[in-house]
Order: sequence, then C-alpha cells, then structure tokens
Amino acid sequence: MVAVTTDYISVGGNRHPGAADWDVQTGVLAFGADNNVALWDPLDKSDRGIYSLLVGHTDKVSVVRFYTCPSSGSKFIITGSVDRTLRLWKCKSSEKHNYDLVATLEGHTGSVNAIAVTNGTDIIASGAADGTVRIWRISTQEGIQGELLDTINMTPRFFPLTLSLQGLGGEADKSLVLAVAGTMTKVHIYVSETSSKPEFKRRAVLAGHEAWIKSLSFTLDKQSKEGDVLLASASQDKYIRLWRLHRGEANAPAPIDDTDPLLGGMEPTLSNKAHEFEAKGSKFSITFEALLFGHEDWIYTTAWNPNSERQQLLSASADNTITIWEQDQASGVWMSTERMGEISVQKGSTTATGSAGGFWIGLWSPDGKQVVSLGRTGSWRVWQQESDSDLWVQKFGITGHVRSSNGVQWDPTGGYLLSTSADQTTRLHAKWVRDETSSWHEFSRPQIHGYDLNCVDTLGPAQFVTGAEEKLLRVFNEPQPIAELLERLTGFKQSGQDLPETAEIPVLGLSNKALGDEAPVEEDGEKAPAEKPAASSSLAANHPPLEDQLSRHTLWPEHEKLYGHGYEISAVAVSHDRKLIATACKASSIDHAVIRLYDTSDWHEIKPSLTAHSLTITDLSFSADDRYLLSVGRDRQWAIFQRSDSDPTLFEKLTSNPKGHSRMILGAAWAPATTDHVFATAGRDKSVKIWQKSEETFECKATVTLTSAVSAIAFLPITYKGSFIIAVGEDSGVVSIQRITAETFEVAHVVTLDKTISPSKTITQMSWRPVLAEAESKEQFELAVASEDTSTRIYAISSMFS
Repeated sequence: MVAVTTDYISVGGNRHPGAADWDVQTGVLAFGADNNVALWDPLDKSDRGIYSLLVGHTDKVSVVRFYTCPSSGSKFIITGSVDRTLRLWKCKSSEKHNYDLVATLEGHTGSVNAIAVTNGTDIIASGAADGTVRIWRISTQEGIQGELLDTINMTPRFFPLTLSLQGLGGEADKSLVLAVAGTMTKVHIYVSETSSKPEFKRRAVLAGHEAWIKSLSFTLDKQSKEGDVLLASASQDKYIRLWRLHRGEANAPAPIDDTDPLLGGMEPTLSNKAHEFEAKGSKFSITFEALLFGHEDWIYTTAWNPNSERQQLLSASADNTITIWEQDQASGVWMSTERMGEISVQKGSTTATGSAGGFWIGLWSPDGKQVVSLGRTGSWRVWQQESDSDLWVQKFGITGHVRSSNGVQWDPTGGYLLSTSADQTTRLHAKWVRDETSSWHEFSRPQIHGYDLNCVDTLGPAQFVTGAEEKLLRVFNEPQPIAELLERLTGFKQSGQDLPETAEIPVLGLSNKALGDEAPVEEDGEKAPAEKPAASSSLAANHPPLEDQLSRHTLWPEHEKLYGHGYEISAVAVSHDRKLIATACKASSIDHAVIRLYDTSDWHEIKPSLTAHSLTITDLSFSADDRYLLSVGRDRQWAIFQRSDSDPTLFEKLTSNPKGHSRMILGAAWAPATTDHVFATAGRDKSVKIWQKSEETFECKATVTLTSAVSAIAFLPITYKGSFIIAVGEDSGVVSIQRITAETFEVAHVVTLDKTISPSKTITQMSWRPVLAEAESKEQFELAVASEDTSTRIYAISSMFS
C-alpha cells in the first residue's frame, strides 16, 4: 500500500475581517485561505503549523465560524464564501481535529460576508452582499441540513458586513437579539421573542458612528448583577462604541452640563438616548456606554475575551496595532491596557520597509492568555502573556503566499525549498530540527518585489534566479546571517564561500541592495565604516524568524539583472552544471518566442538566441547530462537543442515535433540519466507522452491518459528499481504518481492523492526533493507541489513498490 502523508502546508490567510475563528473547546483555529479552509492548532507543542485544508468552496472564503449543535452536541464549522453559499463541516468523531463537508446552504444571491451564531440555540444568521440577512435552523435529526426560516431585507438598503447574535434571559425558549451593521453608519437591532419559531423585528437603530461599521460583538457583562449584555461596535471612523442592553427601564442619564468646557458641544456625538423595547412581556433598553479611542486607522475586528473572569476587548486595526481594552476598576473608564504590533514606528511606511500594513483579524485563545492576528502579508502572528512578568511576548506564527503559488524548486542538495508567487514574494522553507521533533517553517523571504513572480530556479545552495511580470530576470545571493540561521536550526551546512551581509530595499527602489554597498562618504572623502546590521542579532534566536523579521531582515541582496526579453518572463531553467540559464518570455509572434541563454560566469547573453516556436514557450528543461535543452510551447510543439562539443555555451536545434500534442503543451521534464535520453511532455489534451531518442530524432514510446488538462510534470531524479517515477499535476488540482518501466515503457499507475489532501486549483509546478544516486533502498521521497490555490505543500510518499 502506497502511503502519502502531508508533511507541510504553507498558505496565507484571506484578508477579510470575518475569515477566521478560534474554537474554545478543541483549540483549533480555522481560517479562510483562498477557496479552502485551513486548520491550525496554535497551542500544539510540536509547532507543526497548518495540518489540513478543507476543500469545497469554489471561490474565496470570507467568513468562518465554529458552532456546536445544542441538541446533538456535534461540532461544526460554518463557512461563507464569495461563491454565495454557506457550507457546514462536521467534526469527525474519530479525529477531533478533522472535518467533513456535510451540507451546502444556498439562497443568497451575493457574496456571504458575515455569519452569527450563539450558544444554546440551533439558529444561525448570515449576511451577504445581496442586502439581506437570512435566518437558518441547523437540524441533525434526519441527516444534517439547514432550513431557511426567514429573509430580512435591509432597509434603507445596505450591505451587512457584520452580525452578532445573543440570547436574552434564561428561559427554555429564549428571546434572541441580532445586531446588524455594514455599509452605513448605524447599528440595527432586531429582536425575536422566541427561538423555536423566530421572527426578527427591528426594535432599535443605534446612531453615533461616522463611517461604515466593520465589527459587532455581544458579551454578557461580568460586572452586572442583572445579566446586562454589552455590544461592541467598531468602525472605519477609528472608534469603538460600547452599548449596554439592560433588562428593565433605562436609568435616566445624567444631564450634560453645557458650561463644562470638556463636554459642551459634544451632544451630537455622545447623545445618550435610551432605545426601549419589549420582548415576552419584559422591558429592555439599550444605551450608549463608552467611546473607546486610540486607534489611528480603520478598525476591522473586535473580540471579547472568552475567559469568564476577565472582561477584556481585543481590537485589530489597519494602524498596525492590536489593542486590549479593559475597564478601570475604580473609575469604570475603559482604557487600553496593552498594545501589540508596531505603534506608528514609521509613518507612511510600506511593506518594502517591513511594515505590517495593518491587521485584518484579532482573536483570543480559548484560555484568554494568547492572541493571534492576521496581517497584510497573510501571515499569523502570535502573542502570549508571560505569567511571571505579565508582558505580552511575540511567538512565531505561520506564513504563506496569499496569491497563486507559481513555482517551487529545491536547492540542489535538498536542504531547503524555494517557492515564488503572484503575491510578489519568494519564500524559503526548511525543516526545523530539534531534540524530539521536527517541523517545516518559512526561514527567509529572499525577494519582496513590485511585480508578480512567475518562475524560479536555483543556481546552487546560495544563489537563485527568478522571472516575473517584467522583462528581466534577477539573480540573488544568500546573505551570511541566513546561512548561519539555516545551519543552526536545520543542520543544513553550506560550503564556506564568502557570503554577503544582509540586504535591504531602498525606500524608492525595486532591488535589494546588500547593506554596506553604498557606505556614506565622510567629509574628508573617506568612507565611514559600515555598521553591523541589526538583522544578524535579531536572527540569533533559537526558533524560526518572526513575521516582522522575515519581512525586514531576511532579504537576499540582488546580484545581477539579466536583460534581453521584450515581454513578461514565462519560463526559466538552469543547467545541472549551473553554468547556463535558459529563459523565455510571453510571445504572440516568432520574434519574441525565442530562448535566451545566459552564461553564469560573467552574466552575458549568449548570442544568437534559439528559435523554434511561434507562440509563448511554457516550459524549459535541461537533460541530466546538460547535453540537450528541451522547450515546449503554446504552439503545440516541442523542440530539442543540442549542446556543441567544441563550445559548451553554444546550442543548435537538433529536432522538433510541430504536432507533439493536439493542444498546447504546458510541461516538460527529462527522465534521470540512463544510456538513452528520455523525456516527457504534458499537454492540455489530458495526456502525458514519453519520448525516447532514436538516432537523430525522438519517438513517442508511451502515452498516459488523464482526466483533465495536465499542467505540470516532474521525474524523480533517480531511476528507482528499474523504473522512472513521474508525478503528474492537473488543471483540476489532482496529483498522481505514475511508474514507467525503463526498458519496456510500460506505464503503471502508482497512486492518486486523495481529494481531501490535494490542492483545489491548477497545479503550477512540482519538484522532487533531490536524493543521492545510491538511494535505491530509500523508502520515502518528498514531493513539493505549488498550486493556484495559493498553497505550497510537501508530500511524503513511501512504499511505492511494496
């Protein structure tokens, strides 16, 4: 039986204020990651990061909520998406940390932006960009289903961006209060007198905010003897307002003294009108309680501490801070007791200078002693309260790409993995090895760019090249602090070559400069000695870098730019001897559909460029002995160029096949070195073809037929027990492993990855971790897979022939 396990999933969170929730019972944090739902246990001692991605939605997930059904006690995750559906995922009884898709609720005609649940009731509410709030009942009696009970149209029409639901009173069939807000400045309060047959009627409209409202959250007031409820509303006007929902008549507010210079003229903003209504014969009132100010930009989320002893409110804002608010015991005034993040360190700072770019989400841990926040880069930061010092200390969280992951490549020795993405970053992942355990993490962010990145290849353990949506390629060198960090934490040693110091991005530049390249000139004309950068010391910790270190101190200095192409770069390949780089760009004519070669000894272009194609070249590959260069393209043909024996920098066209596939060819790979040269091509025609050299041409020896267009292929770099092993990635996200006998070219299907652990969108590139040639006895191999669903994954595949 072939065993496939997921060793590592790297993916960033969706930047939507509702797109995450932390479960109080199990400690699992679920968040939207593109159109999947990522599951992570931040309290897990092994630091393994994301352990599962739930696949089901067809568009971005915008809201995630945990929910426990009161009748059966079953645990669910309810998710809403831009695909206009809500989906229910039920916790597996055997594995408390995994979930299955059990129901899809349809009805909304716009993107679902908010979901509200509350303990002890089977009613949930959802709000969407169709200007409605829908009320559903979740029942588990006859299968799991969601019944639509009511549709509330927002009047005057606005889009609900946030909802909060709360039970009123302790009767068996209790009243429910629903707060709704969004693209207007008022909070609408709806009340239903019963939860068995809910009918929500609008009973109050709370005015005061001056911009759209992003977040609402109810909690029971822990200081109140009468069971009052507090509602926090946070807005783009930079303020949080607290409202008190009180059972009984409202207490008369103290009259405002017009002569008081502090309060005079504040009537419109802080008017304390009591909104009164009745439910089940009881009177209720809602009054304005407090105005919390201190944030300098939009506030995205608010969350009450789940710890029953502490009444604290957590807010996350675009001003790069998350703040904890608490009521002063003596005066009753609400104050910020703790601020985390970057407190306006650099005004107008950008991500190029390491700015977080604001926090979209802030959440409490189940015990209220940790908080997490999601930043602009899609990374989660973790803060923990140290019990001895009572300080909040940052721990390392999880990171990942937030747009299509376009390329993955192992360094030649398999020490680390590079991934590059349309989110304009290149990231380095490695395995953190410590006493009892090991786990994969991002260790460096070598490139933060101004263009979407399309392809990457390594030029050795300490150098790589990337191509982007610009006309040139960039080569980067590894800095000394990163080499030391990798050696200390992953055991990956590099040869003692002279490495540059840290890099930084000039504020108005695109290139990463090595620090000290341009030392300031002193008045007498001599250069001032370059200071030791702060980066080396900040990376000296005994754990992987934190997010702010990754975005600031782990850049690699740019070594070279390679010019020549007229359009965006589409493919790059480096020869196995690291002496040549072959590249291609997007093309709609013969003039641009050329392969350019660069000599890595002096970085000059080798003329003339190689011609064979008439449209974009989609993939390039050097044979294992570097004797041949294979190119495939959108014009459905493949071409082979042969290296000259007299001048190893020169290639000339050996042969081509203008009808290699019946549709465009998207992938090309050479089989590991044998006496015969063998390569594979992958096409949009749902097939992979295996070709073998026969005199001056190549013949098709086998065809593997698949279920959808094939977008990526990769050969295991060794022949294993007399066979070639090829990984095949499809447009649909399916990944399969095929075995091809080296002698007879018989094709046997080894395994198709289970849908629950496969990517949900097109596979963009795959790469097997390098193995030693004598690894015939090796039982486990690692395959890195990049996908348009923003994920970069590493699978361990074992017992392929048992």
